[in-house]
Amino acid sequence: MIEASDRVNRASDTPVRSPVVSTPQITRPGGTYDVDRSDAEYRSWLKEAVRKVQADANRSADTHLLRFPLPEQWGIDLYLKDESTHPTGSLKHRLARSLFLYGLCNGWIRPGRPVIEASSGSTAVSEAYFAKLIGVPFIAVMPRTTSPEKCRLIEFHGGRCHFVDDSRKMYEASAALAAETGGHYMDQFTYAERATDWRGNNNIAESIFRQLELERFPEPAWIVATAGTGGTSATLARYVHYMQYDTRICVADPENSCFFDGWTTGDPDVTCDRGSRIEGIGRPRMEPSFVPGAIDRMMKVPDAATVAAVRALEAAIGRRAGGSTGTGLWSALKIVAEMVAEGRTGSVVTLLCDPGDRYLDKYYSDAWLAEQGLDIAPYTAAIGSLLETGVWPD
Repeated sequence: MIEASDRVNRASDTPVRSPVVSTPQITRPGGTYDVDRSDAEYRSWLKEAVRKVQADANRSADTHLLRFPLPEQWGIDLYLKDESTHPTGSLKHRLARSLFLYGLCNGWIRPGRPVIEASSGSTAVSEAYFAKLIGVPFIAVMPRTTSPEKCRLIEFHGGRCHFVDDSRKMYEASAALAAETGGHYMDQFTYAERATDWRGNNNIAESIFRQLELERFPEPAWIVATAGTGGTSATLARYVHYMQYDTRICVADPENSCFFDGWTTGDPDVTCDRGSRIEGIGRPRMEPSFVPGAIDRMMKVPDAATVAAVRALEAAIGRRAGGSTGTGLWSALKIVAEMVAEGRTGSVVTLLCDPGDRYLDKYYSDAWLAEQGLDIAPYTAAIGSLLETGVWPD
């Protein structure tokens, strides 16, 4: 959340419109900073920054819709929307682009001022890319346990990593850095659901339905998402309602996350005392961008089931994916099993959020599983039983 003091500072950033005799300055905690040099110069920079971000969208082809193999006689098709093919390798590329356009058009992102984000990794990678694209510094505030590969990618794109020992402290640390540097705290957890145009404009929901047009079940029975900010599930659900589809939206939540508990109890203030082991999803509080009233169902997914699912995905289609993909895939497979049991046909869609090579030392490491005390064998057996017999074991 952006603190009141930060809003006051933003108001002080209003460009000087009269002839400038000497460069006006503003004082913030940690130093004194020049106000942007002139209205005309700032507007010229702004137009060019927005053009660059929009040009990135024009250069980016749509992501693929992959089929997960299921027995033909079931009459059920399972798809994964492969978001790992974005320029920064994850679903968060869409979010980062939207957040940068939102921040630029609101006048929050300014030339020479850093953008700061609280992130467990993938959002920070994508935001570092867009910060470099428009020429502003970027600082990622992240848990110390974030995968080294994600840290390397942030630095590759010109960003800097600022680590915290407790993931619950990322918000305060990000706001403090913004105040100290005169920068903008992007705050994906507040703005994700409003920065994206959920009515269409080539968002992920519109893309899924367009790609399904020639399939045998073009209107999916279910779309399964996972929640980090909650922005993707909000976009999917709002679009479905807006377009008057019968598709239902399910959100899969990992261990050590509050979205499921908040949704089932109706308590927006629910918290938990540990961070999620599944990077990119799961939060210790109900984030402002999560819209519980828009979705139809939630599932709580054990972390061992998540790992079993990403390994089953590799065995099925030869693709390694990150943990968040496994959380969604596990829930999608359970929905498939329910449809088989009830004799229903149709399609189910979930997301391939990012590539597995960012997590080789975690979800694909037996040593990490042993260290975490995770036994994936029962969950691997459950997936195998479903795919061989059509029955989900009790």
